[in-house]
Amino acid sequence: MNSECDIPLPDWAVGQAECEVLARLRATPEIFVSIAAAAGSEFRRQKALRAAYDEDLVRHALTLADLRQRAAAKFASAVDLWFDRQGLEQATSEVVAKYKAQRFSGSVWDLCSGIGSDAAAIAEHGDVLAFDNNPASCLRTLWNAEVWGRQGRVAVECRDVIELDVTGQLVHVDPDRRPGAGGRMLRVEDYVPGLEVLHRYQQQARGGAIKLSPASNFGGKFHHCEVELISLAGECKEATIWFGELAGTAPYRATVLPAGLTLAGHPLDVLAERSTLGKWIYDPDPAVVRAGLVDLLAETLGLQRLDDAEEYLTGDHRVDSPFVQAFEVLESLPNQEKEIRQALRRREFGQLEIKCRHIPIAASELRRRLPLTGKTPGVLLFVREQGKARAVIAQRPVAQ
Repeated sequence: MNSECDIPLPDWAVGQAECEVLARLRATPEIFVSIAAAAGSEFRRQKALRAAYDEDLVRHALTLADLRQRAAAKFASAVDLWFDRQGLEQATSEVVAKYKAQRFSGSVWDLCSGIGSDAAAIAEHGDVLAFDNNPASCLRTLWNAEVWGRQGRVAVECRDVIELDVTGQLVHVDPDRRPGAGGRMLRVEDYVPGLEVLHRYQQQARGGAIKLSPASNFGGKFHHCEVELISLAGECKEATIWFGELAGTAPYRATVLPAGLTLAGHPLDVLAERSTLGKWIYDPDPAVVRAGLVDLLAETLGLQRLDDAEEYLTGDHRVDSPFVQAFEVLESLPNQEKEIRQALRRREFGQLEIKCRHIPIAASELRRRLPLTGKTPGVLLFVREQGKARAVIAQRPVAQ
């Protein structure tokens, strides 16, 4: 086998064959120059490439070039990194991985390493042994560690992580959320490894982190842990289960990145004041909502909740915080389209942002029916206020 593939591999012919192709691809960097310089239709571009390189190499190179373009939003060094489609979809973005890695130190085992983004981030604080049952994933982890300047700090081993004994280790686990040919799984029980194995890791290891989808059914599944919901640029990216010596004292935490602010507590420790709509309405960050810390956030920011069944907050003073989006209230109406249309005719909105949480609204269809003949941007929020559905016409504030 090519020396580029000289890592411990099981005797899986398919995985080894993919490693061979990857090694050839790495030894032929000029193919990516040809892809970038190719002109004309897709058919002509591929024809020209296949005249210079064999078909298998061209197919893999085109796929990788496309994935590198898509990965640019996640990774600053995307143009040099090694991806497969599923690995990119499940990979922890660079900002989130670096944030989580700060809790680790010393020797760490990274289970289900994928393309190696978590392994490389953790390697900034110690040595990492990365495991994956896919030989090509092991190779990508190793090469990407080199791209990130972590060569020598990341070692790989191709093994089925379900068989591992993690006793006494610090671990990071990123179970497969798309096993087989199916779509994304939302039940932790359907992950690979599944809930039973994750509980075993939790009992054996000194401490660690388990990465879950924020939409998964993690509630009540992991005891004596800290559940951290992490958002990046307003999108909730993951639920991290911290356990053992890496767990904090609060059961739930919401963290917003890139601001780096965090809010920790118990969802039942605080009951925020309920209030009618004030001069401002606030939409909490999804990490706060998913962590169940909306009441704690309201108390922290001096705001009130509109309704027990709504996460929207309100107040008569402006609050600037990465934890909320602020909207200045212009008008509050019953949730009736006729009244909404009449109210919008009095405004000079040309673009309208429509927001709702628990009131079902077909936003794109509604927008087409509304009179938007002006030039200024506006916001239409559908909220519950003391049990009743309301339409709130608002605007985003001018930056201070």
